Amino acid sequence: MSNSDPKTRPRPGTWPPVPESSPMPPSSWAKKTGFRPKFSGETNASDSGQISLPPPRPREPQTQPDLEAGRARPQPAPNGVPEREMATPPPAPAPPSEKDNKVKRRKESDGGSKSAANGPSGVNGQAATAPTEPNSQPRRASRSEEVVDVLPHGVDDDGYVARHSHMKYELRDTPGLVPIGLYGFQHYLSMLGSIILIPLVIVPAMGGTYEDTANVVSTVLFVSGVTTLLQTSFGSRLPLIQGPSFVYLAPALAIINSPEFQGLNGNNFKHIMKELQGAVIIGSAFQAILGYSGLMSIFLRLINPVVVSPTIAAVGLSFYSYGFPLVGNCLEIGAVQILVVIIFSLYLRKISVFGHRVFLIYAVPLGLAITWSAAFLLTEAGAYSYKGCDINVPASNIVSEHCRKHVLRMKSCRVDTSHALRSAPWFRFPYPLQWGTPVFHWKMALVMSVVSIIASVDSIGSYHASSLLVASRPPTPGVLSRGIGLEGLSSVLAGLWGTGTGSTSLTENVHTIAVTKMGSRRAVELGACVLIVLSLVGKVGGFLASIPQVVVAALLCFMWAMLAALGLSNLRYSEAGSSRNIIIVGLSLFFSLSIPAYFQQYGISPNSNLSVPSYFQPYIIASHGPFRSKYGGVNYVLNTLFSLHMVVAFLVAFILDNTVPGSRQERGVYVWSEAEVAKREPAVAKDYELPFRISRVFRWVKWVGL
Repeated sequence: MSNSDPKTRPRPGTWPPVPESSPMPPSSWAKKTGFRPKFSGETNASDSGQISLPPPRPREPQTQPDLEAGRARPQPAPNGVPEREMATPPPAPAPPSEKDNKVKRRKESDGGSKSAANGPSGVNGQAATAPTEPNSQPRRASRSEEVVDVLPHGVDDDGYVARHSHMKYELRDTPGLVPIGLYGFQHYLSMLGSIILIPLVIVPAMGGTYEDTANVVSTVLFVSGVTTLLQTSFGSRLPLIQGPSFVYLAPALAIINSPEFQGLNGNNFKHIMKELQGAVIIGSAFQAILGYSGLMSIFLRLINPVVVSPTIAAVGLSFYSYGFPLVGNCLEIGAVQILVVIIFSLYLRKISVFGHRVFLIYAVPLGLAITWSAAFLLTEAGAYSYKGCDINVPASNIVSEHCRKHVLRMKSCRVDTSHALRSAPWFRFPYPLQWGTPVFHWKMALVMSVVSIIASVDSIGSYHASSLLVASRPPTPGVLSRGIGLEGLSSVLAGLWGTGTGSTSLTENVHTIAVTKMGSRRAVELGACVLIVLSLVGKVGGFLASIPQVVVAALLCFMWAMLAALGLSNLRYSEAGSSRNIIIVGLSLFFSLSIPAYFQQYGISPNSNLSVPSYFQPYIIASHGPFRSKYGGVNYVLNTLFSLHMVVAFLVAFILDNTVPGSRQERGVYVWSEAEVAKREPAVAKDYELPFRISRVFRWVKWVGL
């Protein structure tokens, strides 16, 4: 429409254009959140989590706010070059480094540079609209069109920038065998706690011996390596390590403590493990169908950061009854373990050794090594030896009152109570159905099917955040559905091999990638191969199974706290200061703790003497929950599901976020790459297309590909 039209003519007088000194033009987002940048002459993090930059140069045309970076983004000129670049001569380029040349060659192989391939980028990495005329005023986006979905271009106090351009190695970089091997080993070592700690919890709960724990740990290493190779090759193709997720831990403990397993005689471990295998296989098959059928693409429209954030946070917060109560059994070991990890990850996080922040990256394995060594020295010095007491005598056969008083302390603090390392074979090949034929019960399978949906929600957040770090653009809904479907198949493999839980993308991947700046797919694949080799060495599983229980509990306190924080960090994609989002997240977190507490305490007398330890009492809900109809299976499913914190958090957040009105900007709706745009860009196609030209065979399956 012409500018002479009276309806579109600029209003004079009381409605002047934006002042030139304004660091950010007014918008609905800036007005609502009260964004106030700081003028310190350097990049500072504002209270809203965005980045405040120095004021722009004068005589700059009106710009649209870049909500991803917290700064103004120039409108593209007719030739696709911002006006600032047209008016100001570019600085003299620095001589390119060897790495820059490698990246340049890789970008040229994609069909040009990334900017040239993508063209003028629009909001959140989507294709930009047609360039505007030089004299036309930029159209201000309406409230419903403003979208935030990518990681801010923010530099945090750890010194890393959350964008793939600042990564040492991006998704398809192959720097050489030695760097890939070192970075792959570093990546897996930094996530060691997430991979091995779950078997150290569930196997003793099932009545398994130290040898059983060693065998399950070896099986977990094997399955984690195999499923990681499958995910990086035929799934999302992002550098995400697959492993036993904490999402499956609470339902696994609920099944382990089911009433029908309380009076078992003989080998309880194998019987309960076969029940867990059957439940995991059925639930994982449901997840695979959800992904490969394309239903995940539809379900994806209802999953936003306000839903993902409290759901994942509730997973970490739900284990408060297990963590410190076990640490208290040997406070001088457990508390020291927690303090050492905190000191390494916070106070020493900026110390670099040969260019690597070893204390931040290896906080968990370094803390484990130091505390385990200290416990070994105390044990050898006789600090936990009591006269006339033998640690190998069962507690039920101890007659002396003096020994009964110290038996718990001896078992918790001593490092020589486990014989797993001594009895483990040098070579052991984990094979499917090694515990026997899985047993299928519909009520346990239904619980695991619901849990697989929570695991999919967890993976959605991991896919989105990791793609912004290492890939050219976020994946398409088809690629995401393909990844969820393969996670379901991976969990089926975990059920067949008998790990006790499903296999999903570990949430801690995002933190590890951001800290190590290593996003190479090849490095993760090489590390997965090393993991498979280590799983064949039985002594490795025996060594890891020998970690004292109090040290395991102390590490889990840190890991679960990290998981809760990583869940809440998803709110950075939305307006965290919005009253709508604050109320939804607050209600979700509160009811995720309060409603399960009601179910867990219902029908329990204060003086009742339960046969399970106090830290496992929240998981025996199926025997005394408020649902008491004549259908025992229905009672079991409802009582168990509503006793799981993450299920309640997901239901509350999912219902409120999709029924309470809110703009896309306010909700922080995830924006994924469009399939047609991705096909036209060689870089995006090479990031996510299947290898060996498999994509050409399945071109008709549009909902699981580009």
